[in-house]
Amino acid sequence: MELTKTMVDCMQKLRRRLRDEQAVDIRLSQTDAITAMLLACQESTNEDTRAMGEQLSSLTGVRLKAPELTEEQLIEKYTRYAGPLRG
Repeated sequence: MELTKTMVDCMQKLRRRLRDEQAVDIRLSQTDAITAMLLACQESTNEDTRAMGEQLSSLTGVRLKAPELTEEQLIEKYTRYAGPLRG
């Protein structure tokens, strides 16, 4: 894939953010740099980092499939208290 200036700028910003936030060192020269950055963005709890990951994904056209949840995570997700019932 040929990278444009916009893609490289986004990757550099994201690389700095991921290094500060998660201590992840991803080199732009790595063959899997885009995939590694997108995976790190998925794991981030920071909404800005996730948004930057979405931006990189749209610029490059690389899409990651959603992570599969374990049985325990599914149970937690669907049995979480969501507030009083109204009705």
